[in-house]
Amino acid sequence: MEDFLKQLPQLANDKKAENKKYFAKLRKKPPKDLDYVMQELHEEEFEKTDCLTCANCCKTTGPLFTNADIERISKHFKMKPQQFVETYLRVDEDNDHVLKEVPCTFLAEDNYCLIYEVRPKACREYPHTDRKKFHQIGNLTIKNTAICPAAYNIVEAMKSRLPK
Repeated sequence: MEDFLKQLPQLANDKKAENKKYFAKLRKKPPKDLDYVMQELHEEEFEKTDCLTCANCCKTTGPLFTNADIERISKHFKMKPQQFVETYLRVDEDNDHVLKEVPCTFLAEDNYCLIYEVRPKACREYPHTDRKKFHQIGNLTIKNTAICPAAYNIVEAMKSRLPK
């Protein structure tokens, strides 16, 4: 896994132009069964991929925290939401709440999430490859192929299964 992770940014970059073109066509004319196929590819990939051997998403990027996330997580810590924000988060250039730093503060050394049961929505849904209306998140998916080995594999499988 470590070797693949080291190669992943370059592999994703090598496929970036091809993927942009593919997703542009997909967005214009998505197949009727796209979401069903993506759900299937997502499930197949995560039968063989164990996020605990990687956690690259937690090590290299930070999720957006919604107000609901902040409420839920601060309650978990028995903190006031504002105290949680001041302790762990900052407001980014898009005016979103994000982690002050990466790797994620809540990532343990064994790659387990210390707040797994109350983790942010963005973490629960990552890498978003089984999302409804998948054709609408092409740019996000392309970005995620450089971070998440599973996302990379899913996109490659998708291009084979749904040639454009």
